[in-house]
Amino acid sequence: MATVTKLLHTRMRVNDIDATVKFYTEALGLTETRRHTSPRGAQLVFLATSNSEEEIEICQMPDGAPSVEVQEDLMHLAFQVEDLKAFAAEAAAKGYELSDGPTESGSGSIIAFFDAPEGYEVELIQRAK
Repeated sequence: MATVTKLLHTRMRVNDIDATVKFYTEALGLTETRRHTSPRGAQLVFLATSNSEEEIEICQMPDGAPSVEVQEDLMHLAFQVEDLKAFAAEAAAKGYELSDGPTESGSGSIIAFFDAPEGYEVELIQRAK
C-alpha cells in the first residue's frame, strides 16, 4: 500500500498576512524561509522553527476573496519551549502577552497560550523534566 512519507507544511489562511508573519517571527522567533505569489494570486509566506522540518504556510487570498473568520477552538499550533516562564517574559517585553496560563498539566508539563492574529491560538509546552 502506498503511504505518505512526511508532513511538509500546514496552511493557515489569514486576512492580514503581514500582521500574522510579524506575530510568528517576533513573538515566537520563527524564521521566514520564503515568500511568493501563487499562480492563483494568493500571497504565501513559509515559516520554520528550529529542530523541525515541517513549515507553516501563511496564505492571504487576493482581494475579493471571502474573509477569514476563525471559529473558536477550531485548531491550534503547539510549540515546545525549554523555559516557559522565561519565554513568556521575553514575549511580554515585545508586547505579546499570554492569553491563558501558565498551567501545570497532569503529566507535569507546563502549558500556556497566545491568541495569534485572526483568532488562531498558539500553545506553548514546557515538557516535564
